[in-house]
Amino acid sequence: MSVLFFARKSMANKLNECPIYMRITISGERFEVGTKRFVQADEWSTEASRVKGTVSSSKSINSYLDTLLSKAYAHQRQILNEGRLLCLHEFKCRWHGIPTQTPKMLMQIFDDHNNRMETLIGHEFSPLTFQRYTTAKKHTLDFLKWKLGVDDIDIKKLDYEFIQDFEFWLKSVRRCQHNTVVKYLSNFRKIVNIAIKKGWLTRDPFSGFKMSKREVEREFLTQAELRRIIEKQFEKQRMNQVRDIFLFCCYTGLAYADVQKLQTDELTIGIDGEKWIWTNRKKTGTSTRIPLLPPALKIVNEYLRNPEGPRKDKLFPVLSNHKMNDYLK
Repeated sequence: MSVLFFARKSMANKLNECPIYMRITISGERFEVGTKRFVQADEWSTEASRVKGTVSSSKSINSYLDTLLSKAYAHQRQILNEGRLLCLHEFKCRWHGIPTQTPKMLMQIFDDHNNRMETLIGHEFSPLTFQRYTTAKKHTLDFLKWKLGVDDIDIKKLDYEFIQDFEFWLKSVRRCQHNTVVKYLSNFRKIVNIAIKKGWLTRDPFSGFKMSKREVEREFLTQAELRRIIEKQFEKQRMNQVRDIFLFCCYTGLAYADVQKLQTDELTIGIDGEKWIWTNRKKTGTSTRIPLLPPALKIVNEYLRNPEGPRKDKLFPVLSNHKMNDYLK
């Protein structure tokens, strides 16, 4: 941005007084405004952009022009400090006191996204996916309070440093493992991408930021370990139920979420005349056909004969994921 004062001699009045104008140029675009001050044509210095002489009238006009100059650069600093784009339209609005567009706030965008996702649970999203974004939003809010002491931030203030500090906070303060951090940052990146696609953000703060999960070697149960689980009997019936459901997962290869939603009408007779499970995987939505091995069938028959509690058409009384993991541990 550049600022220039000039005397418009073509508009001189009968007293040969020329109006002084102020010209602001931003990225090649000009904005001119009258200062409501006048000067004799021969008393104006084009080189200095000020009135010549040291008399009180000259000093008064020059002092006023300095005030206008300070005001112009104050508007420039305010626009940049707010993380907004410095353009002629934005500057003119500030100069004339016209309200500019309300800034788009990060947490408001996050709220809107999560509210829409909650409405689509069971159609496009699972409760677990919604829960992940709810947790990601909470972490984002906690980070804003930790780093800036605020509850929200203009989306345009996001930059590479913000993402880098967020990653550090998740690892150091929240004590999240690397792959968990990548998961939360991926959730956060979706919110950023929404802002970019809607034109609220002109640059991607994730540009140049690397996110890659580390390979995790998952251990499997040995035959001896599985046998110990099968033969173990617990005093609490709830523990036995958790053990049975876990074993059923082992025998069928179904994930916790698939077994939790499994219904009795998904038991059918296969081409071999034996019982099979015909279901759709919750995570991928793909159709799955699984023959029931004798140990798995034994568990199914046990729960069909002795249904535990009100579970409608569900095959097993599956607890919440959190409770299941607690009992398994």
